[in-house]
Formats: sequence, C-alpha cells, structure tokens
Amino acid sequence: MEDKNEELASLIFPDITETIEDLEKRYPKRNLPEGAEVTRFAPSPTGFLHIGGLFGSLIDMTVANETNGKFIFRIEDTDKKREVENGVRNLITQMRAFKVINDEGLVSETEEVGDYGPYKQSEREYIYKVCAKELIRNGRAYPCFCTSEELDRLRESQEKNKQIPGYYGMYARCRNYTADEAIEKIKSGMSYIIRFRSLGSHLKKVKIQDIIRGKIEMAENDQDIVIIKSDGLPTYHFAHAVDDHFMRTTIAVRGEEWIPSTALHLDLFSALGFEPVRYAHTPTIMKNDNGSKRKLSKRKDPESAVSFFIEEGYPADSIIEYLLTIINSDYELWRKANKDASWREFKVKLNKLNSSGALFDMQKLTDVSKEVISRYKSQELLSLVLDWAKVYDKELYDILNKDLDYAKEVFAIERDNAVKIRKDIAKYKDIIPNTFYMYDELYEKDIKNGLDFNLEKLNKEDIKAILNNYLNIHSSSLDKETWFANVKEMANTMGFCVNMKEYKASPESFKGSIADVTDVIRVAISNRHNTPDIYCIMRVLGEQRTKDRIKKAIENI
Repeated sequence: MEDKNEELASLIFPDITETIEDLEKRYPKRNLPEGAEVTRFAPSPTGFLHIGGLFGSLIDMTVANETNGKFIFRIEDTDKKREVENGVRNLITQMRAFKVINDEGLVSETEEVGDYGPYKQSEREYIYKVCAKELIRNGRAYPCFCTSEELDRLRESQEKNKQIPGYYGMYARCRNYTADEAIEKIKSGMSYIIRFRSLGSHLKKVKIQDIIRGKIEMAENDQDIVIIKSDGLPTYHFAHAVDDHFMRTTIAVRGEEWIPSTALHLDLFSALGFEPVRYAHTPTIMKNDNGSKRKLSKRKDPESAVSFFIEEGYPADSIIEYLLTIINSDYELWRKANKDASWREFKVKLNKLNSSGALFDMQKLTDVSKEVISRYKSQELLSLVLDWAKVYDKELYDILNKDLDYAKEVFAIERDNAVKIRKDIAKYKDIIPNTFYMYDELYEKDIKNGLDFNLEKLNKEDIKAILNNYLNIHSSSLDKETWFANVKEMANTMGFCVNMKEYKASPESFKGSIADVTDVIRVAISNRHNTPDIYCIMRVLGEQRTKDRIKKAIENI
C-alpha cells in the first residue's frame, strides 16, 4: 500500500523531489534567547488595514519585542480573485504610519528581509506541495474528483436533513478510492483537488490551552478539507500550518472568529508531524449601536479602516495608546504613573487581555488623543501637523508654512513650559478651529457676521467702555502679573467686582465681575469665549495687532 501511495504521490507531484526533512534543514529552528517569541501578522491584500488588524499586529509586535523575539509580516495571497490593486503597498504604508514595524518579512511590495521566506504565500507553492506530497505518501491526503455541482448537491442534502455540512465520513466519497483507482482516474484525465484525510470524530472532544482564554474544549476535526486547490495553491488552513511551522512561529495571535478552526489546525499540525503553535485568540472589535453591541462593519463604519484615522489627523501614538487600553486594562494606571514614558515601555500581558468583545469608543479615543497631544512640545507638534497637512489639508499647510517661527509660537501657547497644559486638540483637523484667531485672514473671515459678545449680561455701551479703557492700558511689555493687576484696577474703577467670592455672594451689588471684563477682551481678540490664556495670545499677536483688533471690535459693536 505504501508503494501505491508513493506512486500516487509521484504521479500528482512529479517535479517535487524534496521531502519535509529537506525543508526542516533549510528552515531550521531559530537561534533566539530562551523565552523569545516569534509572532506573525498575516493579512490578505484584499483592501484596507482594518482596525482589528492593527490591534492584532500591535500585539504581535510588542510581544516579539518584549521577549527579544521576531515579528514577521507575511501576505496570505492565495485567493487571487479577492486581491485589490496596491493591496500590499497599502498594508505596509498604513502599518508604518502607526509605528508597527516588522523584524522580518515584506518591507515593500517587492522586497523582503529574513531567512524564512518567501513571505508571500503565492511564492511558496513548492513548499506546500512538498508537504502535500508527504501527506499523500502517508495516506493522510488524497485526490478528490467531485465536481462543484456534486458538492453543491451534497450540501443541499445535508442542510435539508439538518446534518452537519461538509465533506466527511460517509459523505467523503473519494477518500474510499484505493490508490490504484485514484491513479486510474488521474491518468484518464479527470480533474481533481487534494483533500486532507482526517482521522477525528466530531463525537470526541479535544482540549486546547489558549493563552488569552485559558482552556477551550471543542469537537475533534472530522472534516476532509481541501488543502491544495485546482490552481495548485493551498487553502488558508493548510498554508497556515505549513507557514507557521517553517517560519518557526511560536504564538499565533488571531481573532476569536478562528476559534472553531483550531481543532482542524491542530489536526493538520499533527498529521504533518509538526509541533503546533500556541494560540492567542483576541476579542472582536465591537461598536455600540443604539444600545447594542455589533462588530465594526467595513461597509457601515468609517472608523473600521485605519486610513480614517490617518485622514482625520489622529497621531499614531493616540491610536496605539487607545488600543493598549483595550489590550490591557491596567495601561491607564501605568500611563498615570509614567507620564513621560514611551508607550513602548509598557509590558503587554496576553493572559490579562479581556476575552469578551472589545468596545471601540470614539469618545475615549478622543480623550486619550488629547492627552497624547498635550505631551508634545511645540516643535514636535508643528512638525507632525505639517507632515499631515501637506497631504490632507492644504489650507492649514500654507498658513503654517508661511511663517514657521510664528506657528511655533502659536503652538507653544499653554504648552511649552506651561504649569497647566491645555487639552483641546484631539486630532490635527482641530488645529484651525482652535487657533484660527491667531491668523488675521481666518479671524477676519470669522467675524464677518459680528463678534459674539454676551449682550444678555452686558449692554453695548458697557462693552465699548471696557474696550476703550483697555486700549489705554494695554502694553505687550508688561509681565503677566502686572498686566492682570492693571486689568483688575480698570475693572474696579468701572464698577466690576475683582473678587469672585465677593461677587458670588452679592452679584446685584456690581455691574459684573472681573471674569466678565476679561471675557469682553477675549471675544474682541478671538471671537471666542473659551481660549487658552488671553495674555499669552496677545503676547504672540503683538501689541499693534492686538490694538487693531480691539479698535475694530469697538467700531463693529
């Protein structure tokens, strides 16, 4: 029988002369420190990088880096019908944009680094065929001659009779052919694919130790899946086992949707004589939709694509730090205790990862991003914004690039060396809405419909009086303490209370408070009631521009 299986294997794969033992020598075990983990991110080039893919690849990278291991980026491109143009390039570009850098594998569409390649499945056909030939020799794989019409009828019959669908047991007709019968059919010109011969039973259980979820119990695999398609390329399941073994992967981090396939994958590892990888099944990224959770949809949810965050102008650090809060709930405590540390210093703990669905919360992302941006110094933030604006916001790029020194001064307000740093910018798209008043052309455009003074609290004459009096005392040469003392003295002589505690106790005794006075000055300068420190704003604008704005405000009240 072994001789017949050998004959069948050689008939199917006449050009394959090497064995699995030869591949073992070509791709030996890695010489890495004890405890080092080898992880891999293996997407298909079928579209954009999903936020769930970024989530998984971030885990892959951090686990490998923390253990002095290797992080591999490979492409699963055996389904050519689903490929999109520039799919590989887009994946690499978007990974790099979020600082997910692989140690090994593809570094561009045409370049790769490492000794365990090729790193595109479409270029590993020979390796898969060596392994498939070995399985046929050992009786663990066989040619299947069933047509697609026959398989459709089988599935319809199984569904009608409420049976487990698939090609197994009594339904796996071609597995019962002898080697001679299979050889005869091949020689007669019948088309075929290669199937795995499972020895399992769905009535028996297999126990799996998942790194994230602990013990999982499921039925043994009894399906005779396709491992080599009619085009000679492998299916995902077979390629997964072969690639992870010969790339010497130690941990396969993947989404929980793959849990049901784990018994099959362990069956393949066993049949091939390979030590299986350890699995870490991550939770699905969910969204709160009118009170109920659902999976982020590529069709419905723009935030499912990482390109959305790039275009909106979220810093890479913001997205990474937010995802780290999902990966390990203690990240936020770590960040509070390590305010100036890089997120790379945080140690990811897979066994502490929440196994239930991870809820993607845009508000929380916004809060995290404000914290991240608040830690940037003015020059760093300006550089990041310019790089983004050059591609996504020409108006902002031109405004900033016109006077970079001035732009840096604007960005430095309540940032560089500030006791309390303002946190009102969550993404680069927020820059113009939050700083427009620092640029005359944008300020002029904003006040075309008038200045937003609080006319319910102060009448027009009171506002004019405040501004006229302030014109007489304004000077950019004053330090902040002296400037504010002068404003309080002016306010006091006009009948405004300069002690907020006293004002709150008896507001009817005063025309208003010092806060009302500074608000009038703030609106005249910025047309906003809420801005960074108005003293700092005026210092950057300069004395003449500040006075010009106050004069214009008086004219337009």
